[in-house]
Amino acid sequence: MKAGVLYSGGKDSTICAVILKNLGYQVELVTINFGYYPSWRAAVESSSKLGFKHRILKGDSGILEDAVQTIINDGFPNNGINKVHKYALELMAKNYSIVSDGTRRDDKVPKLNLDQIRSFEDRNNVEYINIGGMGHKTIKHLSNTLFHVKKELTSMENNSDYEIEIRFLISKLKGEELAFKIFPEHLQSRVIGWRENE
Repeated sequence: MKAGVLYSGGKDSTICAVILKNLGYQVELVTINFGYYPSWRAAVESSSKLGFKHRILKGDSGILEDAVQTIINDGFPNNGINKVHKYALELMAKNYSIVSDGTRRDDKVPKLNLDQIRSFEDRNNVEYINIGGMGHKTIKHLSNTLFHVKKELTSMENNSDYEIEIRFLISKLKGEELAFKIFPEHLQSRVIGWRENE
C-alpha cells in the first residue's frame, strides 16, 4: 500500500518514513512547493541519499499568499503555518490513501488536534499517520542511531520546510528585516544519509 509522507528533509519526517517502510508500506516522500522559491532542493538531496522516491506537489500560490498575510497581520507564524499544513494534507489526500507527516508529541506547530484528524480522515477517506507518541528524546536517539545528520543555521538552501517559501514571500512583500523578525535564525537539522554509510 502506498503512503505519502510530507517531507522536509528533517529528522522527524525521515523517521516517520523509515517506520512506514519497515511496516511494509510503499513510501513516497512528498514536498509541497508553491512556486515562489525552489524550497524542495534540500528534501530532494536528503531523499536521494536515503534511497526513497521523492515527489514535488505543486500547491496553490493563493494559499501561501493568504498564510503570509495571516502571519504578517499576527506578527508570528503559528496560524499561517497551520493553514499551509492543513492545505498540504488535503492536497496529499487527493494523491494518497495513507497520508503521513513527522509531527510529534511535543510539536506545537504545525499540528492537528484529534478532532481535526478525525475530520480529515473521514472527509477524505484516508488514514493519517504521524509520530505523535514520540518526544524530542526519542527522536534524537533514533536519528543518532539511524542517520547522519547535519546541523547548521537555517538558510534558504538547507531545508524544505514551509518556512522557506513563507520567508521568501514576506521578504519580497515587506523586506528581509520583518522576515527575520518572524523567523529568527536557528539551528536546523537535516538528514544527509544512513549512519552505516558514513
